[in-house]
Amino acid sequence: LRTEERQRLARERREEREKQHAAKETQILEKERKAKLQYEKQLEERQRKLKEQKQKEEQRRAAVEEKRKQKIEEEKERYEAVMNRTLERNQRLETRQKRWSWGGSVTPDSESKTASKRSTSTANLKQAEPAMNKRLSSSAALLNASDRTRRSQLSPLDSSVISRLLAPTQASLARSKSAAALSAD
Repeated sequence: LRTEERQRLARERREEREKQHAAKETQILEKERKAKLQYEKQLEERQRKLKEQKQKEEQRRAAVEEKRKQKIEEEKERYEAVMNRTLERNQRLETRQKRWSWGGSVTPDSESKTASKRSTSTANLKQAEPAMNKRLSSSAALLNASDRTRRSQLSPLDSSVISRLLAPTQASLARSKSAAALSAD
């Protein structure tokens, strides 16, 4: 009787130990499963954060790139505006210079008029040249003769002032050169 009782008690203890062992194993498996789930959750969270960070970085880069393109566009517009103003100023200066030059004003139809005026005026100059040369030579001869008599009566200072006044100026020489150049055309 005692041996049977001992065996039964030993069997119960063994079953109890096996139950405890099985419970511990299920607890361990449950802990491992929970740890695995937690790890996967953290991994997903990390990946999500990395994705968000990448998106924010891409958006920031895109914004910086857009800003840079806009700045380049503004600089390009500013440069074009400066170039246009410079061109307009140069054109105004050219028209002003042409207006005050021998050619006259510069409008598309006035260019042909000035060209015809030039050809007419050069023709008139060529016709008037012999008569003017005769007048100039005779008046120069008269001036020289009367000049000599007057100079002999004047003081040296007065005679040098008069001779300077009678000498052609730079401006008159330049005008005659340009008239000659126009007539040569």
